Amino acid sequence: MRREHGADYQYTGYVLHPQKDKETSPIMTSSLTTRPESAGDVAIIRDINLAAFPTPLEADLVEALRADPQAWLPGLSWLAEAPGGELAGYALLTRCHVGDSPALTLGPCAVKPEHQQRGAGSAAIRAALQAAREQGENLVLVLGHAEYYPRFGFTPASGFRIRPPFDVEDKYMMALALDPERPVPSGVIRYPAAFGV
Repeated sequence: MRREHGADYQYTGYVLHPQKDKETSPIMTSSLTTRPESAGDVAIIRDINLAAFPTPLEADLVEALRADPQAWLPGLSWLAEAPGGELAGYALLTRCHVGDSPALTLGPCAVKPEHQQRGAGSAAIRAALQAAREQGENLVLVLGHAEYYPRFGFTPASGFRIRPPFDVEDKYMMALALDPERPVPSGVIRYPAAFGV
């Protein structure tokens, strides 16, 4: 699937839209609380994704990833809760591979429109990345806005000799080594089947 956002680039597959701005224990970020997904959150996660995106593709992607035992990793689906208790933001990390080496892919990430530009997306992403670090993961990949994801430490994946299985401008395919002391694999990214690439 090819979709275009803005005049400056095109991408293939699912791309995360920016929302500017211990294992299961909540994390406070300013006035937001983050926590991992629980069984009762499935419907609200779908609602957050449906509200954040113009089509149900991302909401459907989350459900397809959740149903894939090769992709879904417990404790890496995170929510940001607004001060009034409303679930406002969402970030998901799932298993992918670089060559034959395990890695994670970030996305979908979503924030309800009324909570955008208030840090809910950043809070959910930071919490998910910290949970991945605590679980011993090292490499995280994201296809997204080059102006947004560097705030979390992402840099162009090409710097690690990592490339996606489709054409995209270099600056939009990014990688983050959670532990810079550990080796990072190089090669082509293999996404879960649900991504359709």
